[in-house]
Amino acid sequence: MSDHLARHRVADLFLDTFPYNAHTTASDALWAGLPVLTLAGQTFASRVAGSLLRTLGLPELIATTLDEYEEAALRLANDPERLGNLRARLEANRETSGLFDGGQFARNLEKAYAAMWEIHASGAQPRTIAVSAAK
Repeated sequence: MSDHLARHRVADLFLDTFPYNAHTTASDALWAGLPVLTLAGQTFASRVAGSLLRTLGLPELIATTLDEYEEAALRLANDPERLGNLRARLEANRETSGLFDGGQFARNLEKAYAAMWEIHASGAQPRTIAVSAAK
């Protein structure tokens, strides 16, 4: 695993695939500090990397059209300073984002299960719930 992550550290930009986005591979790249450029589609499989990027505060790396994706890739490839800034933001946000905080994820999931059980136990119909991400 360390060799796999090390390869990400020497790359400049991860160009995501479409229509099936990288899932674990994008997560690994982001964990290693490698910015990911993605093209978001309409399906779950084509929106995973975008969700990861939004959670890390990097929505500008999510293209919505093929032309936008190509333009962003070329712009980033020709602007090492911008790539460096994105990498720095990614590193900083990685430490504060809940994306890589497994303990917080488990606590939030437990809160969600408890809320679902309370709804069920009260005889109410299932409904949308919101779980606070506060630590």
